[in-house]
Amino acid sequence: MELFHLLTILIVVSALFSYVNVRFLKLPDAIGIMLVSLFFSLIVLGVNELKPTLFALTRQTIRDIDFHYVLFDVMLCFLLFAGAYHADAAKLKVERRSIILFAFVGVLLCTFFVGTLLYWLAGWIGVALPYALCLLFGSLISPTDPIAVLGILAKFKLPESVKTNIVGESLFNDGVAVVIFATLYQVVLNGSSSIQAGEVLLIFLQEAGGGILFGALLGYGLFGLLRSINHYQTEVLLTLAGVMGGYLLAHQLHVSGPLAMVVAGLFIGNRARQSAMSEETGEYVDRFWELLDVVLNAILFVLIGVELLVIDFTASNLMISALAIVIVLVSRYLSIIIPFTVARRWLDLDNKAPLMLTWGGLRGGLSIAMALSIGKAVPDSDLIVSITYAVVLFSVVGQGLTMERLIKRLYPTG
Repeated sequence: MELFHLLTILIVVSALFSYVNVRFLKLPDAIGIMLVSLFFSLIVLGVNELKPTLFALTRQTIRDIDFHYVLFDVMLCFLLFAGAYHADAAKLKVERRSIILFAFVGVLLCTFFVGTLLYWLAGWIGVALPYALCLLFGSLISPTDPIAVLGILAKFKLPESVKTNIVGESLFNDGVAVVIFATLYQVVLNGSSSIQAGEVLLIFLQEAGGGILFGALLGYGLFGLLRSINHYQTEVLLTLAGVMGGYLLAHQLHVSGPLAMVVAGLFIGNRARQSAMSEETGEYVDRFWELLDVVLNAILFVLIGVELLVIDFTASNLMISALAIVIVLVSRYLSIIIPFTVARRWLDLDNKAPLMLTWGGLRGGLSIAMALSIGKAVPDSDLIVSITYAVVLFSVVGQGLTMERLIKRLYPTG
């Protein structure tokens, strides 16, 4: 299918599903659009009984969409920059200790807990999975998704310290997860002897440290350009060029593009917004990135919903998927409560925060994209995709729909 035709279909479907949500469901965009997409997918599955040829055509159209490429190489840079641009850097700085702790140590712990529990419980029900593959699943499902988190939390009233930790962690923990995922992927493919501890550390420093440094340099460079002119059309274009060109250059330099976009977005959205843009320019830049964020989020959650059409679920897959949902929640809680308990005196969080951080740590398109990138060369890759999809579906819909009730229960005064 030609690119223009594919984009047209995605935009039209996203607009229709968004309308249905706003007009009738009135749910947070991520949840509502995904529910409508799932309902559409179920209808299409029903059509298979009446018109198999139409179902086959629809399914092939979905298969033609390279979800991993669309999200990682096209959409992610815009979504992360937009999310960071609208975040409050001052609040993130206040909560920096806990954000760093949960984004780094938390992801490592969660990867280990998810992988180990999945290995034990899958074996218990008679599904033999290699331990390295279970850890690989742990690495891709452990990071919370900033796209899902930002889209849903904006609708709910939550103590600022807790909300800042959820948002801040989700913005930064993907850089850690990508390094862990890439390392474990090589272990699954080639065996543990192919990876050395020094090599892992070097990759991490290059990807994560390099991404943060490059993002700071990119943000400062854009700051200088924006400060030198007062022409909102050009300044909007400069931010767009900075994101696209910066993400491409980060890839060429082998540093973390996602982390670079987060750092650059925080820099532009706070320092540049205050001292390098006029009030008129600031308003136009705000509106541009807000609109782009809404449009791309709508497309993303439509894609997540319709992925149901190309994922094959079996009875055994459903059983292990249900187990995986519980495993991920338990592991997430353990990976929060352990560092929280150890570092309690240095953190500005109450005792209710670990539970809220657990339930508010949503998974989304990033996890699905990583799962789909594994490929057929890895045995049981289809099973990993299936259980990843189940966890993401429960996370966005199940946790998302019940989050307001939990917030009111934990923080009745708001």
